[in-house]
Amino acid sequence: MWSETINYPAVFVAAIASFLLGWLWHGPLFGKQWMAMMGITPERIKTMKMKPTTAMALGFVSLVVMACVLAHFVAAWGAVGVAGAFSLAFWVWLGFVAMVHLGSVLWEGRSVKLYLFNVAYQFAVLFLMSLILVLWQ
Repeated sequence: MWSETINYPAVFVAAIASFLLGWLWHGPLFGKQWMAMMGITPERIKTMKMKPTTAMALGFVSLVVMACVLAHFVAAWGAVGVAGAFSLAFWVWLGFVAMVHLGSVLWEGRSVKLYLFNVAYQFAVLFLMSLILVLWQ
């Protein structure tokens, strides 16, 4: 039913754009701060069980799935224009992402600073994806 309304090229482009945003966010823009908050050192990277390239490939697959699900939300929500994309991204982010990530502070002992960093990134991804999916209908 909804699969007919999904623009799969837009889904793929939204995933690619979000992947690039993730690279920028966790690399040139805020990489050092993120690594410090996570306690990641170059030595620790070498001892991780999963190679960075494998993690990035699986991360990209997760972004494709996320964009596909969000495309269904765009269709169900009836989002139109930049304001519609922002509204959809905000409510999905607040209701699901921000609340799920809050568990990392409440139960895993992560810092509020890391929580804010992560949820800000997730909002940026959701808004970017929503914007592409809504405007490319």
